Amino acid sequence: MSDLISYQLEDGIATLTLNNGKVNAISPDVIASLNAALDRAEQDKAIVILTGQPGILSGGYDLKVMTSGPQNAVDLVAAGSTLARRMLAHPFPIIVACPGHAVAKGAFLLLSADYRIGVEGPFNIGLNEVQIGMTMHHVGIELARDRLRRSAFHRSVINGEMFDPVSAVDAGFLDKVVAVGQLQATALAAAQQLKKINMTAHRTTKLKVRQALLETLDKAIELDKRHLG
Repeated sequence: MSDLISYQLEDGIATLTLNNGKVNAISPDVIASLNAALDRAEQDKAIVILTGQPGILSGGYDLKVMTSGPQNAVDLVAAGSTLARRMLAHPFPIIVACPGHAVAKGAFLLLSADYRIGVEGPFNIGLNEVQIGMTMHHVGIELARDRLRRSAFHRSVINGEMFDPVSAVDAGFLDKVVAVGQLQATALAAAQQLKKINMTAHRTTKLKVRQALLETLDKAIELDKRHLG
């Protein structure tokens, strides 16, 4: 694939590993590589496992790009939002195996997946936008509103509260937490289980369930392009 995303296909399961520096920053090149990897996984008719490096899934958007000019920031957020929408509508199941921290766009990757596994430890999961002086974008609000528990939604989006992995399950960022050494095996077992479902039924049901969300996100993407923040 690329240096930023490794692609490993085995037994109908495509493992996509994000590798972009110590915080796995989400840059335009990372998004392009992720889209190419999803294209390939779709051609391979594979269940997807998306993961990162030990201790981190991603710390969020590449701040060098976000601070290089207003249009660059708008374009990066639009590309990231379009990726989230694509993940939510992907025709095969997407599992995120989160090996540690997942902050800002890293947490939105969790909210864009079908099944999310985290690991035990002193890790931060959540949306820190208001902590760092960013008004939450429309797509972020709508994605969090749909996927988080109502009580956690307000604390997360408005207060910038961060969650440890166990409380992230209760909030709605994760579905399960396991010991660090069990992450890969648990993700593979979940993928094997998901291989047993009917993929046509999965795809059409997913689109029915998420139709309203996807339509809301389409409008939110356009709103964010016009006025981010």
